[in-house]
Amino acid sequence: MVSRSSTTSGPPAPLLFVLGGASMYVGAALAVGLFDRVSPAGVAWLRLAGAAVVLAVWRLAARWFARGDRVRWSRRRVVLAGAFGLVTAGMNIVFYEAIARLPLGTAVAVEFAGPVLVAALGSRSRRDWSALALVVLGVALIADVRLEGSPAGVVFALLAALLWAGYIVLGARVSSGSGSTGEGIDGLAIGFVVAAVVLSPLALTAAPIAGEPVLLGTALALGVLSSVVPYVLDQVVLRRVGRARFALLLALLPLTATVVGLVGLAQVPAPLEAVGIAAVIVGVALRREPAAAD
Repeated sequence: MVSRSSTTSGPPAPLLFVLGGASMYVGAALAVGLFDRVSPAGVAWLRLAGAAVVLAVWRLAARWFARGDRVRWSRRRVVLAGAFGLVTAGMNIVFYEAIARLPLGTAVAVEFAGPVLVAALGSRSRRDWSALALVVLGVALIADVRLEGSPAGVVFALLAALLWAGYIVLGARVSSGSGSTGEGIDGLAIGFVVAAVVLSPLALTAAPIAGEPVLLGTALALGVLSSVVPYVLDQVVLRRVGRARFALLLALLPLTATVVGLVGLAQVPAPLEAVGIAAVIVGVALRREPAAAD
């Protein structure tokens, strides 16, 4: 279980999720501009590679300035971090493939089967299940789930859901196996580097923009906004609240998307969507950690 003894101070977990979600959706807007030139899998690899470069430079610099603060990584921890990176990369790739075939709302709703499953397995009381039911209802209403579209798109979205569940479980292990949040982020950096190398053949699909610095810079920004910022915040929150509540808090992502759409794109929620937003807020508020750490 993730230690929570010294991680209760600082901004509340829901606020961190809102910040991470906002960053992720700005990155998604950048990705839209790349889909015309690069395949979804290629965009996903560019996002991964950009994040790997930024995280590796950051963590190496942090270790250098720490002087003598060396952390020995066992083979098991390296393998675990690598598996986490590959699962994260796979999740991004199949989700991009899903939204290339399905409406975004449909793909997001199907993908949420992953965190909902983790939250259900980690719940222990009627209150947990009530909160989970409210969140499921809210997500379904916000996403306006439809069973229309490409069968292949549905398969990709279901794969994304499965990999999202694996991301939560492995992310919690990477976080809990670290002595500090910094070491957890080190694990994230190692995982992304391993995944970027293993999946490097996908870089061939990004060849059309190889000679365009502006688009390459956009890809780097995509990695920072869509991967580095949200996933670093994930590591912080995982250490603070554990994987069951983390899975439930992920329901704030479609809520954040709705708010961003309202403020930035003047997309006013329909009455049914507004009910969904309220259900998610109530569900997240209901599922609170007990006063004493367990």
